[in-house]
Amino acid sequence: MAEKQGSIQSQLKELEEIAQWFEKEEDFDIEEGLKKVKEGASLVKKLKTRVQEVENEFRELEAEIGKE
Repeated sequence: MAEKQGSIQSQLKELEEIAQWFEKEEDFDIEEGLKKVKEGASLVKKLKTRVQEVENEFRELEAEIGKE
């Protein structure tokens, strides 16, 4: 499970790096910008999926604890 957590952290870091790239670039190549947006969109999709999985795991644990 630590590997998945690390994955979330690394994906968030990648997303932050993309945002910083846009903030610091005053005049960037539109093709490079499009590439960065696509990368960001892909990361957001992966992160949403993983966050949902983590929420489900917490709900399952909560239900399990409630039964005891």
